[in-house]
Amino acid sequence: MNWEMIAAVGQLAAVLVGIPSLIYLAVQIREQTKERRQSAVNALTVQWGDLTCALHESAEFSAIYLQGLQSFDELDPVSKVRFSAFCNRFFKNSQAMYFAHQDGILTDQLWFEIERTMTDLLSYPGLQQWWKTRRHWQTQEFARVVDAIIAKGAKPTAYGTYDLGKVTSDL
Repeated sequence: MNWEMIAAVGQLAAVLVGIPSLIYLAVQIREQTKERRQSAVNALTVQWGDLTCALHESAEFSAIYLQGLQSFDELDPVSKVRFSAFCNRFFKNSQAMYFAHQDGILTDQLWFEIERTMTDLLSYPGLQQWWKTRRHWQTQEFARVVDAIIAKGAKPTAYGTYDLGKVTSDL
């Protein structure tokens, strides 16, 4: 046996040993990616749940929220701060979900649901008024996404059966 034959056998052995290692590595990376996605979705879900707690735990804030959707400009200063803080959290969470979608962590279906929620809320004049005052708090890329949603001109229907006129007159 000459040196070339020994080298060729050695290279073949290295390939045969290396292929299962590469397959194992690919499987491990795939599993880590799945775990990372699930962890990110869980974290975003928890953040969303924390955000919506403000609405169901405080009738006072719920009234401010519903009035703010109608007209941010007509809120008193304290209510503007509370509504603004809520909206800022909502948009920061939405922005995080947008970038998670861009990075392939969030599925198209989940992003579609988030975008649909944003569309429902951004159809209200009060949220659009707020957006004009706080657009600069978001990244330019995400701000363009929100601007595009507003530009569609969807009709406000999310709370269409809630008799919002009664809420704003009770405050």
